Amino acid sequence: MNWNSLNQLAQLDRIKEESKNHPVLIYKHSTQCSISRSTLDRLERNWKESDMTALKPYMLDLLSYRDVSNEIVNAFQVEHESPQVLVIKNGEVVYHTSHFGIDYKSLLPFAKN
Repeated sequence: MNWNSLNQLAQLDRIKEESKNHPVLIYKHSTQCSISRSTLDRLERNWKESDMTALKPYMLDLLSYRDVSNEIVNAFQVEHESPQVLVIKNGEVVYHTSHFGIDYKSLLPFAKN
């Protein structure tokens, strides 16, 4: 799985624009949380590029880039949780979940154009 790093506020505007062409996944990861590590490992183990042809994944280290994490709350009107996934399409959140609700199969409907 090839993560794109989300580490700058300006990327959020680009992600909104990008999501008009294909859905974008944001994974908010806490490097100090065992649940975050567990759900990340499970997601990466199951990820198949052939299934996820349209979904572009971004990872945010929310402890290192707290300002970006905070702006996600404002930009997408989704309460902060960690770990958390958001799927952005046409500039808006179309799906989000957190903790052990993060599941590869639940992302499949967003993965194809």
